[in-house]
Amino acid sequence: MFMFDAPWFALLLPVPLLVLFLAPEAKKNLPVLFYPHLARLKASFKETTLAKSRFFSWQTMLFYVLWISLVGALMGPQLVDKYSHTKSYGYDLMLAVDISQSMEALDFSTKVSRVSRLDATKEVVSDFVKGRQGDRVGLVLFGEFAHLQIPLTQDTLSVGKMLENAESGMAGGATAIGDAIGLAVKNLRERPEGSRILILLTDGENNAGSIPPIEAAKLAKEYGIRIYTIGMGSTGAVPFPNRYGQIVMANVSLDEPLLKEISSITGGSYFRATNTSLLGDVYKKIDALTKSEAETKEYLIQTPLFHIPLGLALLLFLVIAVSPLVVRRQNAS
Repeated sequence: MFMFDAPWFALLLPVPLLVLFLAPEAKKNLPVLFYPHLARLKASFKETTLAKSRFFSWQTMLFYVLWISLVGALMGPQLVDKYSHTKSYGYDLMLAVDISQSMEALDFSTKVSRVSRLDATKEVVSDFVKGRQGDRVGLVLFGEFAHLQIPLTQDTLSVGKMLENAESGMAGGATAIGDAIGLAVKNLRERPEGSRILILLTDGENNAGSIPPIEAAKLAKEYGIRIYTIGMGSTGAVPFPNRYGQIVMANVSLDEPLLKEISSITGGSYFRATNTSLLGDVYKKIDALTKSEAETKEYLIQTPLFHIPLGLALLLFLVIAVSPLVVRRQNAS
């Protein structure tokens, strides 16, 4: 779409005409010639009425075009793309994934392959994230410490890749559930109301961090953030790989009452997943949540064209400046 950035400069277009009409003509005190063949002398000069006019000489017409070109450049001609309104409908989903040492447990294995809790989480959650069309998804990884791995973004492929690159124990061996909730609340609290959701996945108990989980849940409630908690894996003796690659049995526990209370405080739900199939079902249920309008953005792309009339004006200026020299040389020859 073509438009002008400063169309009010068009008020300058009639200025040369106003000057010509309003400015008084210079009085010429010409000497009186007494020459018997004056009529023959006048006839020798082939001047037309149009050439004599101060309004229609070719030099004046060039000046008019020059002035129009300069004013056109001042008006800022440009090509403008149409306004595009982008409305985003969806959640603001923050995923908090436990990557403590206990996520190496192999109780998600099948008869044909060894699958750890973290491997199953990566598979299911990555598929869930990649299908989040229109949602903004962020990722918090936590163990003994909580880290914002990737902020809220619509680039869900990047979120999936960051989760796939996570390794158990890289954030410490313990579990800081309260810190993970607090960090998620910090990144969700400015988002539109009604779309703030935290999905917290853990397989253990809160045994690290500086923020009590219940206090963090109450803070999430104040900001209207719903928390869906997922208890991962079995309890009691489960298989673990040791440092030598051998499989040993170790006792693990899961604080289900804590996870249920966290979800209850914030109006969310608690789910239990003891195998990959159940974990997939959990995320399908979360997928059925109602979406809400999040934001509206406007974009405008401009391509300036002022250089075209400005270049024409410079060309006409050169023509007007050089033309007297050409005429003088022709008369001299």
